[in-house]
Amino acid sequence: MTPLHDHSKPQARRQRVLALTPRDQLEARWATLGIRAAYRCVRGPETGMAMLRGRMGGTGNAFHLGEMTLTRASVALDDGAGNDALLGHGWVRGRDHRHAELIALVAACAQREAWTRRIDSELVEPLEEALETRRAEASRLAAATRVDFFTLVRGE
Repeated sequence: MTPLHDHSKPQARRQRVLALTPRDQLEARWATLGIRAAYRCVRGPETGMAMLRGRMGGTGNAFHLGEMTLTRASVALDDGAGNDALLGHGWVRGRDHRHAELIALVAACAQREAWTRRIDSELVEPLEEALETRRAEASRLAAATRVDFFTLVRGE
């Protein structure tokens, strides 16, 4: 028997990649898959606030860092008989309702065995690679502006 958390890892990976990907790139890549699914929104999209917590030094006592705007949506795929077969949920920072709805749609579609592999290999993996490329470029640019400080000790 496989533990529950092992099943959630692909879902968490999908959610992270789709939420960090700009909506226009996500929509363009989703359209190339050609997956058409009838769905309806069962919650939202709606925008609210989420409390962010931090830790001193990354390991110390927790404190309230501030709030962040967050948009969420939940969709249900229509199985053709009017029943809500599969539910998908999406969250994204900011106020982009379409982005949250699209993430929820992808999450619901990824639960269909016929689409899971294509969604992961043709949508999530290329978007994850693009995110890593952008992160590496930002890191390279930041490193180019790094200043090393040192202290000279006088021989007194």
